[in-house]
Amino acid sequence: MEYGKFPTYRPRRMRENETVRQFIRETELSAKDFIYPLFVKPGAGHHDEIPSMPGVFQVSLDLLMPEIDELLKLGVTSVLLFGLPASKDEVGSSAWGEHGVVQDAIRIIREQAPEMFVITDVCMCEYTDHGHCGKLDSDGYVNNDATLELLCNEAVSHAKAGAQMVAPSDMMDGRVGAIRKALDEAGFERIPIMSYSTKYASGFYGPFRDAADSAPAFGDRRAYQMDPANASEGVREACFDIAEGADMVMVKPALPYLDVLYRVKSETGFPTVAYNVSGEYSMVKAAAQNGWIDERRVVLELLTSIKRAGADMIITYHAKEAARWLAE
Repeated sequence: MEYGKFPTYRPRRMRENETVRQFIRETELSAKDFIYPLFVKPGAGHHDEIPSMPGVFQVSLDLLMPEIDELLKLGVTSVLLFGLPASKDEVGSSAWGEHGVVQDAIRIIREQAPEMFVITDVCMCEYTDHGHCGKLDSDGYVNNDATLELLCNEAVSHAKAGAQMVAPSDMMDGRVGAIRKALDEAGFERIPIMSYSTKYASGFYGPFRDAADSAPAFGDRRAYQMDPANASEGVREACFDIAEGADMVMVKPALPYLDVLYRVKSETGFPTVAYNVSGEYSMVKAAAQNGWIDERRVVLELLTSIKRAGADMIITYHAKEAARWLAE
């Protein structure tokens, strides 16, 4: 396509003031675009700030509803729950307990704030005593097929408690199909799956592992999470999960993988989520606290970039402050 040439065509005419800029704005952010991650823990009276994530807290169940009420007042209507269990074991059995911390959190939110949409993270790393995302063989290798049963137990337990969507983040092969089958057989065929389909073995997860107490006791997760060098593989992973029954796919992290996000969305045409992860959040917070950046401007710019690249929804720890700024 050919456009006019200068001086006939002057693009700056359409940048003259905010009203005319709004006329041609291609990407609009809204509080409805955000999913807020929440860390719930046992006990009472806990509203513990995570040192590496200023403004983000681990919350006990008795203090959960003030968080939910604040989000709803800001127009953020979706949360993603992560649990810090009271106890851990080799296979993470507390992940599917009837009265596990996530299961009880689901019930509280559904009963007291039915307008809040509840998504649950499905993984074993918070619940195993070794911090890996599944059942280990004797040599320390995560046994893919043996782990699928554990993930199915967890997903079904969340659905029974009232979760409205489950989000497997473990990166085991075949887990979406296994969870879909388990949910259907348990009578939860209406519960959608948001798959962490394209999840990279990233250095940007460090603060999250403080938040969820989920750092591996040995080794790392490169044997099941993706190589940061690979983009086409990321698209294939999304396609595999779609074929197995995923209702939404995800790219995680967001900012270092905007090219992958664009490809996943454009090549699959499928509902796509991006996870603006803890390390991305903490870098912005650290720079802002040192006075190096304008936090408001940078946060809204980076969230706009994620949506512009193709995200239909954005999981972000910036959700509260971004929603406030967008409402100004």
